[in-house]
Amino acid sequence: MKLALLSLLAGYAAAFAPSQQTVTTSALSMSDYSSEIGAQPPTGFFDPLKLSKGISPERFELYRTAEMKHGRVAMLAILGYIAPETYRFPGELAYGLKFEDVPNGLDAIGVVPALGWAQIVAFVGSVEYAGVLGDFEIGKPDFSPDVLARRQAQELTHGRLAMIAILELLRHDRYDEVGELIRGLPFIYN
Repeated sequence: MKLALLSLLAGYAAAFAPSQQTVTTSALSMSDYSSEIGAQPPTGFFDPLKLSKGISPERFELYRTAEMKHGRVAMLAILGYIAPETYRFPGELAYGLKFEDVPNGLDAIGVVPALGWAQIVAFVGSVEYAGVLGDFEIGKPDFSPDVLARRQAQELTHGRLAMIAILELLRHDRYDEVGELIRGLPFIYN
């Protein structure tokens, strides 16, 4: 479980890691991204690791698309984490396994059959391949540019909050295991 949690955290970090490709440094291809959508008070343009420094607009757009996808998936994950607390589907998830018998949170991982996980991976892969979760253009309503920019900034903010929230829910779900893992790191308490 500790390995699964660490790999989950590494996966989030990998989405924003800099590319191994060399980026040209001509002044025409580089931009200042401090005025992009998502730069909001009180932090403004928050890039503490300087991942956007010296990258091309195409690379920045790739990072922004990844952030949008992660935020949307995190928002769905929050719903998927909270909804079973109040409602369970009737019937069976798999032969002999009722929805009501599946525990909430991370405890469900060991209960869902392997074929169920294969279906989930296939679905996520097909959505990722089709690219339907990361584009501002999909389902874009007919708003004025100012209203559209405000709504896009709101979606980014909500996605960022959802990414933090789902990590906190997962941490809370496994507090004892994570606490032991953190307490075992020599540089934390020594």
